[in-house]
Amino acid sequence: MLTTNPYDDDKLREECGIFGVSNAEGAAALVALGLHALQHRGQEAAGITSWDGHQFHTHRAMGHVAGNFDRDDVIRSLSGTTAAGHVRYATTGDTAIRNVQPLYAELATGGFAVAHNGNISNAMRLRRDLVRRGAIFQSTSDTEVIIHLVATSHYRTLLDRFIDALKQVEGAYSLICMTPEGMIACRDPLGIRPLVMGKLDETIVFASETVALDVVGAEYVRDVEPGELVIVKGNELHSHKPFAPQAARPCIFEYVYFSRPDSISDNRSVYSVRKAIGAQLAIESPVEADLVVPVPDSGVPAAIGYAQQSGIPFELGIIRSHYVGRTFIQPGDKVRHLGVKLKHNANRDLIKGKRVVLVDDSIVRGTTSLKIVQMMREAGAAEVHMRIASPPTRHSCFYGVDTPERAKLLAAKLDVDGMTDFIHADSLAFITIDGLYKALGEQGRPDIRPKYCDACFTGDYPTTLTDQDELAPPLDQFALLEERVG
Repeated sequence: MLTTNPYDDDKLREECGIFGVSNAEGAAALVALGLHALQHRGQEAAGITSWDGHQFHTHRAMGHVAGNFDRDDVIRSLSGTTAAGHVRYATTGDTAIRNVQPLYAELATGGFAVAHNGNISNAMRLRRDLVRRGAIFQSTSDTEVIIHLVATSHYRTLLDRFIDALKQVEGAYSLICMTPEGMIACRDPLGIRPLVMGKLDETIVFASETVALDVVGAEYVRDVEPGELVIVKGNELHSHKPFAPQAARPCIFEYVYFSRPDSISDNRSVYSVRKAIGAQLAIESPVEADLVVPVPDSGVPAAIGYAQQSGIPFELGIIRSHYVGRTFIQPGDKVRHLGVKLKHNANRDLIKGKRVVLVDDSIVRGTTSLKIVQMMREAGAAEVHMRIASPPTRHSCFYGVDTPERAKLLAAKLDVDGMTDFIHADSLAFITIDGLYKALGEQGRPDIRPKYCDACFTGDYPTTLTDQDELAPPLDQFALLEERVG
């Protein structure tokens, strides 16, 4: 059963979530709980692989964790004290069971399972080379490239084969891998995608976010460092750092939208950062108004910060239904046009006659913002001012976020005045890139070696983009394309 919201195609899709447990009775049950806490990061599919000391067991399914991993027979089939799991959005590869992770293969060294958060930006070139050498792929996922690179490496030990494979890939990855020798957790050298480590008694736990540690009762130990491989064998834990040191560039959008607000990222409360972003937005883009209204749920913390900084009352002027799913209705064009009201509805008595500041986390295509502004006007709002808790999203992400192609990003086609007209707001303002960095405790965004990956806002990609460079049209052709869609 697919339960992804059919009307929520105007958000950047989360990148996926991973969770692993080593040395625990009923490891798969703990993984299922952890994945449930990470469900917001991927809602198309989920999978768990376990190791019982003799063989691997896997269950993968389309849809949510609940409904697929809440049955006793499924959990019993995933026996063993080590397990890893994955929740998925399709950033590469189609939405099909063959692409659901963890991916598993029998190598010369034994079984090998991998759960991946991120995106390999040279996967197409690597895949092409591997196929020429005789590799047979079972999926269209970029993650399978890692398995084939490990399988074809000429190094002797599995660890050396794995390191050899990672040194050939570009882009972003947080990985949890399972082998008969133990569990491996690692991050790419820039630490673009998050990965944390916790402990529950003698059990080592890895997760994309700290909130998943909280759910299973594990104590946060530390982040897996950028470029670090953590190997767990029974009760033993070893750290390897095979890459040359680099300045880290974690994804800044984790703070804006992706992570749950109750998570801690790099020793910062995501909720507190989002409130600080809202406060900075109020400093940069004040407006006379009667109410600050969040676009639920992602706009709530920033709206609280905006209201506290500006002194304008915070109110729930939009009420969200949490029961919208793909199985609810199969709409035609007429009903689809009204679909946003299935998810959001104006609190009419509150809104009527008021000057409203709407706060949201981002604008992608702009279609949802247009409908929300229209909803406010239909509810009788005197003025509607839109404030966005991130800079304009002008560039695609190639590091594991399912971003629309650049020609479909509203901010890539229009300036702020044009976007204001498009969504029919009285005013529109975004936090500046310097303001976003200030909300994170920095002085602003430095021109050289910025602390975060902010390529979706700036176009400053921290790695090479081999596949994209091969596919991209010449610059003048892209300019013509923008003219046509603009």
